[in-house]
Amino acid sequence: MYGTPHDAEAGEVLYSPGDPSYDLVLVDSGAAEVVRELRAGEAAEVIAREGPGGVLGEISLLSGQAVYLTGRMAEAGQVHRITPTELRRLMAEDAELSDILLTTFMARRNELKASAARSLEIVGEERTASSLALRTYAARLQLPHQWLDSGTAEGLKLLRATGLTPGDLPVAITAAGVIRHATPGLLAELLGLNYRFAEADKSVDLVVVGAGPAGLAAAVYGASEGLETVLLDSIGPGGQAAASSRIENYLGFPNGLSGADLLGRAHTQALKFGASVYSPCEVARLESSGGEHKIHLVDGTVIATRAVVAATGARYRKLPLERWPEFEGAGIYYAATEVETRRLSGLPVTVVGGANSAGQAAIFLASKKCQVDLVIRGADIRTGMSSYLVERILADPAITVRTSTRVTALYGDNYLTGLTLTDAAGNELTGESSALFCFIGAQPASEWLGEVVRDDHGFILTDALIPQDQLGPEWNGRRPLPFETSTPGLFAVGDLRHGSMKRVAAAVGEGASAVASTHAALARA
Repeated sequence: MYGTPHDAEAGEVLYSPGDPSYDLVLVDSGAAEVVRELRAGEAAEVIAREGPGGVLGEISLLSGQAVYLTGRMAEAGQVHRITPTELRRLMAEDAELSDILLTTFMARRNELKASAARSLEIVGEERTASSLALRTYAARLQLPHQWLDSGTAEGLKLLRATGLTPGDLPVAITAAGVIRHATPGLLAELLGLNYRFAEADKSVDLVVVGAGPAGLAAAVYGASEGLETVLLDSIGPGGQAAASSRIENYLGFPNGLSGADLLGRAHTQALKFGASVYSPCEVARLESSGGEHKIHLVDGTVIATRAVVAATGARYRKLPLERWPEFEGAGIYYAATEVETRRLSGLPVTVVGGANSAGQAAIFLASKKCQVDLVIRGADIRTGMSSYLVERILADPAITVRTSTRVTALYGDNYLTGLTLTDAAGNELTGESSALFCFIGAQPASEWLGEVVRDDHGFILTDALIPQDQLGPEWNGRRPLPFETSTPGLFAVGDLRHGSMKRVAAAVGEGASAVASTHAALARA
């Protein structure tokens, strides 16, 4: 019903690295195998072998990622091939098969993260911002990969084997090619995860910009309710919530889970329902006219859509300190996950901020055997932080809480090594700090939205908060729907919106609710 039978000879290649897409392969008879192609002079490695009843395929079938392993017939036999288009139809029409395949795909991806990690090798200097950006991107997209520090024997060996030099760092190495001075954008282009120019000529129902909790929720509900949905993000799925080391007050997860885990599941869910997810894809501006919207990407691509959900959130605030830009990614971080903290065990670190994100980071770092200074500008830790976090922090001997205190100076050569703290009385304390984690709030990332009505701080006003005299003739006398901005068909959710609660659960609710309003707006169009 969905697949096409195919008689295959032994040794026949079913797909190979660099192919822009591939078919889901069901083995009826004979045997097929998945192979990791190695560098010149090394033998190929068989990752998996599937006999009758077996399946070749994983989550990249849904994400659109280019092929990075080889599928071939080990023994002659018959297979059924299901094209990506037919796979999407299957996932939409057959709930039982969809659940089975999704479980298989996710399990296969988890296996590949370990067994096939060398299909993508990232080599760079451990403490540079460019290397951190690549590692964060690979982690956000859950790409099977191996990170190698260029200063280790293994890293140097790989550079020599591939004819690369330290001047090429960071590099990304795959069977399809080598990227010198690699960036997330170049890696996305190689892997087929950036927006396809071939798809840019058609109009879609809904474009969601921003893949944090609100944006992912909008993509899940939009796609699951039949809207052709495209989700764009300038960094990778997860947003600021992915930086949370542990979320313990999200409904349904009493033991807590990391932000990366929660948002990774949401990303997979969006793919399951047919949303097209692309990153990094940075939006330059929005053009709206006559009920139609055009999303202009920074690379010149234009995406036409009937509705837009803006979920770009807010950008991290920075401390106004000399050398701050110099140490970003080289000791100063805006997230505390395994990617940023892997080298910090047992070292002194500083967390700045008085909200839940700062408290979660402090507890996570303490669990990594770090000695943590939690620096709070206000006089009372309880003012902006949930009580369950406060009690845990005050009981942890590895965490020193410093209220009414600011960071006033930074030290180090290529990397942050120390800083100065100044309290309200002007007393200074200078000491070692191998990292500074900054959680002091953010500013709305709303520049791309153009002339929508904002509050005095740049956050977007929606629905009932928009003054009547700010609504133009294009409204034809109607009021904005819930989460609709002063531009018809444009909705704002999450941290971007005035009055948002700055909680993951609230953001998810806003994203889902905005889709209900989107349906109503499209029905009126």
